[in-house]
Amino acid sequence: MERLLQSVKISINQKIYVKDPESSELGKRIVEDSILMINEIGFESFTFKKLGLKINSNESSIYRYFENKHKLLLYLASWYWGWLEYQLVFATNSISDPWQKLRTAIEIVTKTTVEDSSFSHINEVVLNKIVINEYSKSYLTKEVDDENKEGYFVIYKRLVNRISEMISAVDKSYNFPSSLASTVLEGSLHQHFLRDHFTSLTDCSEDKDTTTYFTHLVATALKI
Repeated sequence: MERLLQSVKISINQKIYVKDPESSELGKRIVEDSILMINEIGFESFTFKKLGLKINSNESSIYRYFENKHKLLLYLASWYWGWLEYQLVFATNSISDPWQKLRTAIEIVTKTTVEDSSFSHINEVVLNKIVINEYSKSYLTKEVDDENKEGYFVIYKRLVNRISEMISAVDKSYNFPSSLASTVLEGSLHQHFLRDHFTSLTDCSEDKDTTTYFTHLVATALKI
């Protein structure tokens, strides 16, 4: 799978960016250092001016790639979901047993993230922290319906749909496959957040990890 991923390019909706950051070294630096800076100071405090100073480039050069920092956050989140989707597809493609395939998918989307050497300019571990802490800010906006129509969340929705189809393959009579799939994906972020910040509100820990919880949740719902 690692060799296959090295040839993969995560395709992001072109409406999210002005110029594809993957098309130049400056664009890749913008993505790489924005991830590190947002993780360090938070999305609210993050600005293109601060990023420009960090990468020794004019603020205006960043605007040639992204219209604003909201679009940058959408790009980072979309890249993360696309990266996760590729892992899921490659890991489950050869599995014929429906429950084993679903369990593998649950593990992929709920496990603790490790760095992937296939994409040298993106630290997936740090990006995962941003998605856990900041992703909701990309869609909890007044413009969410318009942005949804423009396809800004298509990769996230596609990932939920893949898991939903796997749930239905295990139990065609289960009436809430999409609800359960989105609960696993969104709930995993929330459980990781609670484990990092509000430990008394979750049972997930090193001994009882998030994957174990959501595998149990799905198995119980499907009466496995």
